[in-house]
Amino acid sequence: MSQASLWEATAAPAPDTISLQGALRADIAIVGAGFTGLSAALHLAEAGRDVVVIDAQAPGWGASGRNGGQVIAGVKYDPDVLEQKHGRAMVATVGSGPDLVFDLIARHGIDCSPVRKGWLQLAVSASTMRIAAARAAQWQARGAPVRVLDAPEAARLSGSGVYVGGWLDGRCGTVQPLAYARGLAAAAQRLGARIFGATPATGLDPAGSGWRIKTPQGEVRAPTVILATNAYADRLHDPLRRSVVAVPSYQIATDPLPAALRAQILPEGHSVSDMRRLLRYFRTDSQGRLVMGARGVYGDAPPAQAMRRQLQAVRDIYPQAAGLAFPYRWGGMVAVTQDHMPHLHALAPGLLAGLGYNGRGVAMATLMGKLLADWAAGAAPETLGFPVTKIAPLRLHAFSRLGVRAVVKYFAARDALERA
Repeated sequence: MSQASLWEATAAPAPDTISLQGALRADIAIVGAGFTGLSAALHLAEAGRDVVVIDAQAPGWGASGRNGGQVIAGVKYDPDVLEQKHGRAMVATVGSGPDLVFDLIARHGIDCSPVRKGWLQLAVSASTMRIAAARAAQWQARGAPVRVLDAPEAARLSGSGVYVGGWLDGRCGTVQPLAYARGLAAAAQRLGARIFGATPATGLDPAGSGWRIKTPQGEVRAPTVILATNAYADRLHDPLRRSVVAVPSYQIATDPLPAALRAQILPEGHSVSDMRRLLRYFRTDSQGRLVMGARGVYGDAPPAQAMRRQLQAVRDIYPQAAGLAFPYRWGGMVAVTQDHMPHLHALAPGLLAGLGYNGRGVAMATLMGKLLADWAAGAAPETLGFPVTKIAPLRLHAFSRLGVRAVVKYFAARDALERA
């Protein structure tokens, strides 16, 4: 689902990775070279562990190199709900994701155009404005640098007059996501992690006191294995694959905006997600290109069909941008869980997994990688600040695409009714 990706066009070249040939041993083996696997590898390498990472493609090829690059704190649930279900430590953990991302970028000199001006979640109705105000109040009570926005300030910061207000989270920001993934890979390599691209895992079996991962031309043996495949999970561990639904997301981007438009559209460098049920998310990049994202379509749809919702979003939100060309268009898959929460699993002794970021993958996947690294290095699960849950494959997973389409139609109808 990727034709002309802005991130591919503007990222530094990927670090060199070769395909695995022969047999290797490691302390920890990681399947998946996206944010989760690369963050885990980097943290383990920093701790002096011998780490091998394999991926069927190149580092950052999947969702990590195709998302909107918004570094957002927290998860879908508000702090009060999280604290009631999982305790205060959970709230602090999920709120720390942006700090971790920007700290890694600074410590390892990752060239990924980091901007930390904040994230706007903008309300589209009186009811969503009440939700935004309550959400901001809950984070304020926990010391987060957030504030409520009225309609004029939302219009000034976004450059659009369609919103009734919202809230600003100052912890958040943006990165060039593919450049960030490649930078994590390069940093991990410098510390001794061995990363192999073009190396799909074709089998996973217990082997003595550990595991053996089979590949087309070799194998990796390790006492501990981390599965970090997220929305691109295959049948290597089928229950894990069936615990999430892979939902398409699609983005388009302009060339650098003319100066007059650049002064109007997101003039202070914030990123935005709106509060529609079928949300739209948008930002500008380091060169002033407008990037607009929304739900995509399954399969290899014609570009015009795949772009339809994104172009409609531009017309709705920024009528002043009418007539601009969008030479960049690309997409990827988002892993959605039934409870809209990321999941951390022990699939078997020495077999760990983390996945299901529900559209907040830059910060949450980086954070999940650190948690998995700590766990693999010997930390007790109860000290991680994040619950370890049993895997729960979705019933009727084979029909998940039909279910997604039905939910999308329902949400679209609700959004239209609310606008009316």
